[in-house]
Amino acid sequence: MRWMPFRKHAVRIAMGLGVLLVFLLDAVHPLGIGFVRQLESLSYDLRLNLTMPGTVDPRIVIVDIDEKSLAEEGRWPWSRVKLAKMLDNLFDRYHVAVLGFDVVYAERDESSGLNVLERLARQDLKGDERYRQALARLRPELDYDALFARKLKGRPVVLGYYFTNEANVSGALPPPVFPAGTFGAMGIPFHTMSGYGANLPELQKNAANAGYFSFDPDADGVARRVNLVAEYQGAYYEALSLAVVRTLLDNPPLIAGFPVESQGEGGYSLIEWLGVGNLKIPVDDRLAALIPYRGKQGSFTYVSAADVLKNRVKPELLENAIILVGTTAPGLMDLRATPVSSVYPGVEVHANLIAGMLDGNIKHRPAYVLAIELLTLLAAGLLLALALPFVSPLRATLVALLVLAAVVGANLAMWQHANMVLALASPVLMIGLIFVLNMSYGFFVEARAKRQITGLFGQYVPPELVDEMSKDPERFTMEGESREMTVLFSDVRGFTSISEGLKPKELSQLMNEYMTPMTRIIHKHRGTIDKYIGDAIMAFWGAPLADPDHALHAVLAAMEMQSVLAELRPQFVAKGWPEIRIGVGVNTGIMSVGNMGSQFRMAYTVMGDAVNLGSRLEGITKQYGVGIIVGENARRKVPGVVFRELDRVRVKGKDEPVAIFEPLGLEGQMDKAVLDELELFGQALGCYRSQDWDGAETRLQALLKLSPDSHLYPLYQERVAYFRANPPGENWDGVFVFQTK
Repeated sequence: MRWMPFRKHAVRIAMGLGVLLVFLLDAVHPLGIGFVRQLESLSYDLRLNLTMPGTVDPRIVIVDIDEKSLAEEGRWPWSRVKLAKMLDNLFDRYHVAVLGFDVVYAERDESSGLNVLERLARQDLKGDERYRQALARLRPELDYDALFARKLKGRPVVLGYYFTNEANVSGALPPPVFPAGTFGAMGIPFHTMSGYGANLPELQKNAANAGYFSFDPDADGVARRVNLVAEYQGAYYEALSLAVVRTLLDNPPLIAGFPVESQGEGGYSLIEWLGVGNLKIPVDDRLAALIPYRGKQGSFTYVSAADVLKNRVKPELLENAIILVGTTAPGLMDLRATPVSSVYPGVEVHANLIAGMLDGNIKHRPAYVLAIELLTLLAAGLLLALALPFVSPLRATLVALLVLAAVVGANLAMWQHANMVLALASPVLMIGLIFVLNMSYGFFVEARAKRQITGLFGQYVPPELVDEMSKDPERFTMEGESREMTVLFSDVRGFTSISEGLKPKELSQLMNEYMTPMTRIIHKHRGTIDKYIGDAIMAFWGAPLADPDHALHAVLAAMEMQSVLAELRPQFVAKGWPEIRIGVGVNTGIMSVGNMGSQFRMAYTVMGDAVNLGSRLEGITKQYGVGIIVGENARRKVPGVVFRELDRVRVKGKDEPVAIFEPLGLEGQMDKAVLDELELFGQALGCYRSQDWDGAETRLQALLKLSPDSHLYPLYQERVAYFRANPPGENWDGVFVFQTK
């Protein structure tokens, strides 16, 4: 009597420890669970949005090349004469502290016509020395690049440029902040670039400094960090925000901060921070800094570039301010996705970084946070795994909530007061999983037992078939035999979640109202109900009464089941029930049919490989995002129905591949748009199987425009992307292998 409770607790403890082990392994990255990484990014964004100050920083002003400026001054790029005037106004009239350009001037300004006049002089078309002398006097005024360069000289102006992964170069780079060879063979994983687009040499020569404004988003396309130092041909260059801060502080040297003062010979080191004067800027292992967003767009003062050119700005807005020249005009393509907004000006990203550097509030993840995260997981996981199995549900809930509150509270405290970013999604998800496993263990065991009992109920033969059989009962026998038949499996998707969300009485009512019309449809099409397995239905055609059209009747029944269920969903929602969606698998083949079982319970049922394949086809409907999958044997025996070939697969437990199809409707009743889409997918499938990845990708993109909600087309896009990187070889047969049931 004492052994049974202990064994039950042992199972729950083992489940909890198993969950803990998975999260510990994922924390040190052997597993790399993508879902957890996504949740971590979302939790970072949530914390950021909840704790942003939401105030406007007056120290930094953005001179915006906005739609108003383009309307007044003309399309971009503007003449360097206008830019020279902007510099004069900003420094001589408004007395700004430092000016940074979030734009690059890589091409010469020939709008003055100087190149034409010089060509005429070279060709000696005038034949007049006075013309050459006049041109020499005018040249300083007409050489707009030289004019702009003169305006740059002696002023705290930081030019912008960009790095690229393509091996193309233009313009002149500034001097590196760390010369080539500074870090030797220390193994620091710098962000390495292959090319750049920089400013004209004469502009770069006269500018106080320059920094690159290019940065890459995270894997999900959201800009959360900027590499402050990048490597190019062994030398190291600074980002625009860092260059502006250094220029503001009279260009102190950049210092690389290591976790220890001295390194062993040949040792491996990580830079934890960058020093600029008295400022310490935390960075990650690739020298990227998390962007300390202050709030939504507009956290810094914006003034129109046209207003600066025409002196329409109040002097007190710009005096002693840090100025960034950038653009919010959509046509100039400097809008980014960020944690605070899906459309955010890139120039304001740099402004946030500059403000964060000056305030010392940039969040960071030093290397030792991994130890903190592992200890957090270990402490919370062990406590829950060892405590929850031995307490009541109410106390288990209280314990889990207390542990959750402690973990979240400590995490937010480190975020807010130490500017440290610790993993939050991992411990929260682990706590939730251990709690749910413990609380639902009994339910899952009982639900499994209920499905087993349900499978023992006898078959239900349609009344019309019983009538036919009764006319000649000698023809029919319960003895086992082999014959070609068709089997159908249907299953409710997400039934466990549905059952958890309903009271027992409501669940019973829902299943009755679902099962009754489904059974009626199967009977209508001359099918025999083999069994109900919880929420699943198994039926077959061709026995006990022979049916030469068994495949057609099964496919028509499957299509009508989906159609009727679509009509039932609004009724279920009106009653407060969840929507029900099902997957249906249909297969035809040789099966053994007869009265089978034991001396305690017999049932008229079917068995065989064809039956197993029918079950597998139902199981993979969700993989392709379709409601029905029909095997190729059934497809060949069903006239008058339009099918779409989905794939050629090798399911678990089967060596031979099989083509699978989705029935779309009856011939003569299909819309032309559907038929056109069907033809286009057939072309995409042909390209895929012939390893024409470009052709397949082009057609799949077109198909996604026609059906953006399709699950099938992104599935093939993922396969195409995988096979591009991992070619399957010349002998590839185009078959996809399923490793699970």
